[in-house]
Amino acid sequence: MEEMKATAYRLRNVDTGRLFDDSGWTIDDPQAGKPSLVRAEYACKQFKPKGLEYGLYRFADWLPVRRMLTGSCAPVTYKSKGLAQALGLRNLYVTFSGYFPEIGARMTTCSFKETEADSVCGRLPEGDGRVLVVASAGNTARAFAKVCSENRIPLLLSVPEDNIGALWFEKPLDDCVKLIAARKGGDYFDAIRISNMVLASPRFLAEGGAKNIARRDGMSTTVLSAVDHIGRIPDFYFQAVGSGTGAIAAWEANLRLLEDGRFGTHKMRLMVSQNTPFLPMYNAWKADSRALLAYDDDQARRDAETIQAKVLSNRQPPYGIAGGLYDALKDTRGDVLQVTNDELGAAQRLFKETEGVDIYSAAGVAVSSLMASVKAGTVSADATVMLNITGGGEQRFQQDKSLWYLKPSVVFPLDVTPERVLAEAEALFA
Repeated sequence: MEEMKATAYRLRNVDTGRLFDDSGWTIDDPQAGKPSLVRAEYACKQFKPKGLEYGLYRFADWLPVRRMLTGSCAPVTYKSKGLAQALGLRNLYVTFSGYFPEIGARMTTCSFKETEADSVCGRLPEGDGRVLVVASAGNTARAFAKVCSENRIPLLLSVPEDNIGALWFEKPLDDCVKLIAARKGGDYFDAIRISNMVLASPRFLAEGGAKNIARRDGMSTTVLSAVDHIGRIPDFYFQAVGSGTGAIAAWEANLRLLEDGRFGTHKMRLMVSQNTPFLPMYNAWKADSRALLAYDDDQARRDAETIQAKVLSNRQPPYGIAGGLYDALKDTRGDVLQVTNDELGAAQRLFKETEGVDIYSAAGVAVSSLMASVKAGTVSADATVMLNITGGGEQRFQQDKSLWYLKPSVVFPLDVTPERVLAEAEALFA
């Protein structure tokens, strides 16, 4: 396998159109008058994936990376037979990120968050020296922990204590990975707030979430996998959303493919879904509001606790920002759907029966929303549909394995002071 060179690209402010160079870890346009996502514009305008042996980096021409890390895997797309037959669809394609060896999917964290981690960490300069800080509701933390451990990249995770059961691994992690937690009763929003307190020190580096082009473009490889397999841009794209970053990434990949010109001239309709009663983006979209509607903190925490798909409980998603989910939905004639716990459970069971592998609750939300859209007549039998299964195969992977769990070094109360958080976080990497 050839040595990879840093990918050539520039950055564009989605709101103003200003094109500028990346200083190395640019998250925002320093000359922006108002909040806006920035987007990578790659020197390579044609979609030219490399061989499967490159893992995620087979799509490196459209990833803002300096190097290839060990152990990466790309999403795998296949044409559905069982689920397609059950739903009466003739062109249903499943893009699977997880562990499903029969189709070649071997993400050992069982989540598409690995695509983010391998891209973000591949963007980091080697030997940077700073500690990467990532807040997560669970799956993102597991993916970054795996990638950083395997590549000796210092990492500080911030996760709600209620969610740390998601931090399982097949073997102990390298000591370069540390975990802090927001005490029981806290949610993803609290984990973000605590992680932000750490960033007052220059020793720590904000991963950047949806604003980080590497995170979005890593997630966009799901669409690149689908188009590589299908040979055209799908008509519909289905995914459950917590932040909506994956759907924004899908839209951006679509725009790059339009510029290439060989895969169609249309934009796939983004059909995204949330787990009721946690519905901040659903409620805003149905009100045709760019701004999220008021959401009481205590009610939001209770709703986040109620939903089965806890990874979808982001209270500060990049929804209204220029280039965010609202713009993506408007541009693609998309929609936001809602799915109950019972409905997602039924969808999980149907997927396992028809496709032969277990899927995460968030993926169950996506499957359920597809089922509802077919029933409503929104999706015709002949439509080319991409179903983004964002996590699955955990039961398969964990069979006959003794798992190792990452435990928090510190659990902080929800009213913790910034001074205490910063002092204890710095002590972890002394």
